[in-house]
Amino acid sequence: MKRNRSNSLPDFPNVEQLEAEIHRIQYKNQYAKVLRSTIYALITVAAVAVLVATLLLPVLQIYGSSMAPTLDEGEIVVSVKSSSLERGDIVAFYYNNKILVKRLIAMPGDWVNIDESGNVFVNGEKLEEPYLAEKAFGDTTIEFPYQVPESRYFVMGDQRATSVDSRNSAVGCVSEEQIVSKILFRIWPFSSFGKID
Repeated sequence: MKRNRSNSLPDFPNVEQLEAEIHRIQYKNQYAKVLRSTIYALITVAAVAVLVATLLLPVLQIYGSSMAPTLDEGEIVVSVKSSSLERGDIVAFYYNNKILVKRLIAMPGDWVNIDESGNVFVNGEKLEEPYLAEKAFGDTTIEFPYQVPESRYFVMGDQRATSVDSRNSAVGCVSEEQIVSKILFRIWPFSSFGKID
């Protein structure tokens, strides 16, 4: 009796099947390598972006209406940490564990006066304030003329009738240590994207 040996032999892959399998394994290894390097690059970019946003260019969202019409509630702005501040700059500063945004009106040692119509005078000169929609004396608890203490800044919101700022002793003048950054650009909404005056 003869045995049929052809049924008991295993099927071996031919050359094309071997080449296809080798190609599949190489592609899989290369894909995994590219995926790993892409993930590492994304993590690095994200870490650098977070550091830049935190240390150099903080991004802030505006709450409230004290800076209207210059800045409206919900807008998102980019600021820069800077030690060179000038009259007219919009600054963000810490107050009672919150960040407030106001306009820098007077520097350390300056004399500030506000008349009943809401006109602001610094060192006897009336400020030109084209960014205001309307002037107002506002919520004031200090006596004018007022001299800004050393190492402090006198700040006011652009919505003078409702803003609580350096005119009120509850907030007072802002120290250098309180200032986080000065506001430079509006990035949201896109329709208002650009430099802030």
